[in-house]
Amino acid sequence: MGSSSALSECVSRTVRRYLADIGDTECAEGLHALVLREVELPLLREVLAFHDGNQSRAASALGINRATLRKKLAAHGLL
Repeated sequence: MGSSSALSECVSRTVRRYLADIGDTECAEGLHALVLREVELPLLREVLAFHDGNQSRAASALGINRATLRKKLAAHGLL
């Protein structure tokens, strides 16, 4: 597998721990959807805070346009 970033390692540990905790219990919405939902809110919040609330700079750092960022912020109640 190649070298992993610190973020990748953190996600791996967390997913492993989550799977160990739930055992054979199925995740109703699916694990992929669950992880994306759980990660997106703190990601948006932290990147926006890092850029002092500047949505244009935050959107650029995220690799999305400002309108998409605003849509995501609104969906998460951050606007």
